[in-house]
Amino acid sequence: MIDTSAFQGKTAAYYTLGCKLNFSETSTFGRMLQDMGVRTVSGDEKADICLINTCSVTEVADHKCRQTIKRMIRQHPDAFVVVTGCYAQLEPETIVKIDGVDLVLGSNEKAQLIDFLSDAWSGKTTAKSIHTVETKNIKSFAPSCSRGNRTRFFLKVQDGCNYFCTYCTIPYARGFSRNPSIESLVAQAEQAAEEGGKEIVLTGVNIGDFGATTKERFIDLVKALDRVEGIKRFRISSLEPDLIDDELIEYCAGSRAFMPHFHIPLQSGSDAVLKLMHRRYDTSLFAHKIELIKKCMPNAFIGVDVMVGTRGELPEYFEETYSFLERLDVTQLHVFPYSERPGTAALKIPFIVDDKEKKIRSKRLLELSDCKTFAFYESYMGKTAEVLLEKAVRGRGMHGFTENYIRVELPMKQADSELDNQIVEVRLGDFNRDKTALMAEIIKR
Repeated sequence: MIDTSAFQGKTAAYYTLGCKLNFSETSTFGRMLQDMGVRTVSGDEKADICLINTCSVTEVADHKCRQTIKRMIRQHPDAFVVVTGCYAQLEPETIVKIDGVDLVLGSNEKAQLIDFLSDAWSGKTTAKSIHTVETKNIKSFAPSCSRGNRTRFFLKVQDGCNYFCTYCTIPYARGFSRNPSIESLVAQAEQAAEEGGKEIVLTGVNIGDFGATTKERFIDLVKALDRVEGIKRFRISSLEPDLIDDELIEYCAGSRAFMPHFHIPLQSGSDAVLKLMHRRYDTSLFAHKIELIKKCMPNAFIGVDVMVGTRGELPEYFEETYSFLERLDVTQLHVFPYSERPGTAALKIPFIVDDKEKKIRSKRLLELSDCKTFAFYESYMGKTAEVLLEKAVRGRGMHGFTENYIRVELPMKQADSELDNQIVEVRLGDFNRDKTALMAEIIKR
């Protein structure tokens, strides 16, 4: 039995690094602690509890995690410090040596955050403790459907990955693919609707692999969620190319609430490099998926992940990637320089791209991305669209996104707190000052 009195009146500070899934999970941790009587700090207030949810996708991410942990300890010197997330699973001994860290929770244990905190405060565990298990024993699924400070809800539909790409440590950090039932996810979506949610983003590590645990299909989850009344929009955060079946694309094209918005990791436009990465598709399959999406949904926003400078990426292989992406009808590129990860199979690949060349390649792809994104935005100037509005950033007008993920900004004169989380019809204009959004005028509330 947990002693809730130990939590009453305490304050907490949170910091999240990494992906949307991490942000969703941190928000759920916050709600769990709030239900126990813990209040989130504001401003420069000192916290009793610090929770840092970490990422380990690159060496840079690891460095940022260590910096963040030390900064949070300095900012909240008397706090009980909990570190969880992917870096905590992979490098718990490194983290626990940081002066000021009290508790390290791995991927299998973070769902029991309240229990571990209660045990620590009651003296059942030592002040400094690590709770992690080996990858093969990571089997728990921590449900998460939370909004935090965002307009959108993030629904965790899957965790873990069975792919073991040569450059990646995520399967070791998150465990094997697993998921809850469609029934339970629909119930969470219905609860989000009751709380006023208009949009839900489906998150996970490899969400197209949904069904590994329950023997259900991702397309059946999509169909079930599409029937949830009150939720006006669903977005799928990321789908592996080999797991986007044609039936899913065709269904989304005619669905009630699934938006014409896809995020698809390519990683390389060279078949030779894809083989070195142990990816489960080739460029021909990827191109087919893009062509089918655009055929069924000509207005679709398509974001693509690309990794540059991976081991084995010869200059001619990068040129293949550039040429492939140049002629592909996609909207935006998310470009990541390859980072060496300890224990990965990629370390056995002989050809190494130096950091200078990685930067050159990244710059070229980012410039290509800007051209594609600007062209996509320009094609919608003067058109009308429905936008889900969000709270204004201080000193700026309200903003939001169209169905096909064009970022929209309203002039200050039209900013109205009553429009927060409301869908309005707007006429799209020119770019804003920093070219990150299209300015728009409301024509119908």
